[in-house]
Amino acid sequence: MRGPGKDPASTGRGDHPRDPVTGTMAERLGVILGRPVRRAARAGSSHDWEISYAELDDGTRLFVKALPRRAPATGVLTAEARGLTWLGQAFGSPALRPLAWDERIVVLPWVAEDEPTPAAAERLGRQLAGLHLTGAAQYGAPWDGYIGPLPMDNTPSDHWPSFFAEQRLRPYLRHALDQGSLTPSDARVVERAVDSVAELAGPAEPPARIHGDLWSGNVLWRGSDAVLIDPAAQGGHRESDLAMLSLFGLPHLDRVRDAYNEVAPLAEGWRTRVALHQLHPLLVHVCLFGAAYRTTALDTARTALRGS
Repeated sequence: MRGPGKDPASTGRGDHPRDPVTGTMAERLGVILGRPVRRAARAGSSHDWEISYAELDDGTRLFVKALPRRAPATGVLTAEARGLTWLGQAFGSPALRPLAWDERIVVLPWVAEDEPTPAAAERLGRQLAGLHLTGAAQYGAPWDGYIGPLPMDNTPSDHWPSFFAEQRLRPYLRHALDQGSLTPSDARVVERAVDSVAELAGPAEPPARIHGDLWSGNVLWRGSDAVLIDPAAQGGHRESDLAMLSLFGLPHLDRVRDAYNEVAPLAEGWRTRVALHQLHPLLVHVCLFGAAYRTTALDTARTALRGS
């Protein structure tokens, strides 16, 4: 999705789009930020929200996500803002902190992106380890969860295998089956993996403070470091973040992982569990984008069952 690193000068749109609730976006931002906003430019949409760029009177650039005028306030943007704030409370966290939000809008700093470097990747690995080690009270979170536009059950749990199976896998398997993106035969393949999570989970670990949607598009490279955006933040298993980084590829991923292991070594056998952790985002992709991800999801379920 379009993130805070794109150049607002490239939008080619007017400076005063109408706000989803009332007035221009610039006026709405001025209220929520408590300071004048020089201009705001609509830049398109992503999932169920609209994207704008804005500029304060001192030239500071902003990235804005807002629900459309007639859309109900589902809580998706509140979950994003609360998640970023929670991740940002960890010492040295790479999460991008929101500047302001309400139930219909979230305002973030605009990030000037650079090319990823090995040094920045190593710093990200160390920061990610520190974020995970900060921990969480339980698996889940004390707010309603979303991954992209899809609701995500954050009911707190003390047992990761059942939490992962029943709150991260089975709901999206049912959704994909109900919408016809997976057949009943497909669902049985995935169901075997879901039913086997306890045997496949590896050594027990305490809840980690994880991003929860850490694909490469949610990593913005900025000079000597990186910042993380668009989380599905939760108490979860730290291997889930690392598995998702490898799902769609990340520049210098080996550097990230090596630096991570220097701070917080992964448990023995972690490589055999990558597919298990990747099954959640893949089922989400099947729900969002249909059968295009069907084959990958089924292959990943089979690989998870083999433990290889």
